[in-house]
Amino acid sequence: MTTHAHDEPLSPAEHRAYWEDRYSGERMWSGKPNGPLVAALTKRPAAGETALDLGCGTGGDAIWLAQQGLRVTGVDIADAALRQAAEAASSAGVADRIEWARADLDDWEPGRTWDLVLASFLHSPAVSDRDPLLERVMEWVAPGGELIVLSHLRAPEWRDQHDMHLPSLREIEAFLDRPGWAVESAEETITDLPSPEGEPGTRVDTLVRVRRAAG
Repeated sequence: MTTHAHDEPLSPAEHRAYWEDRYSGERMWSGKPNGPLVAALTKRPAAGETALDLGCGTGGDAIWLAQQGLRVTGVDIADAALRQAAEAASSAGVADRIEWARADLDDWEPGRTWDLVLASFLHSPAVSDRDPLLERVMEWVAPGGELIVLSHLRAPEWRDQHDMHLPSLREIEAFLDRPGWAVESAEETITDLPSPEGEPGTRVDTLVRVRRAAG
């Protein structure tokens, strides 16, 4: 289920600089939670009390999870993103339910597990293969806990298409379906996403939800 670009991956320092620059410029993210995630967890709420949001960005998903009563850890490589996330959490009244951590997921070792782990859109020009990362991410899910992998499949028509292979729903499901895990749901989702100039477009994503065996 390799996700890769054709260029050589960036160095760790270049990777961090890339995301610091993106979050320090014009705000590109709404700060709202991802619709497919909200729909999935509204339909069937997560069990447990703790959640980990990987690549949390400006905090939309982490804040929404905290508002549902979970204690959340949000991790991102960019300080600029985490500053915006912390401000948004304070404004939303959930700052005391979220811990923010700056880390490069390629070498982060949390030393603990969470009841729900969210891996949303872990696509990056800095990463040539995300499979090793997802292998490690699965270790961070507590026994009986869940992992949700939300991935892009097709960008809206108005956006430039990156030279990157985006795995299909079947590829992701097959990668996560392994001994000790059960696939609870796997679906494609469609989100209306107009351009900043108002040009209509739709984005297609995949959402796969798997549960780790209780023990």
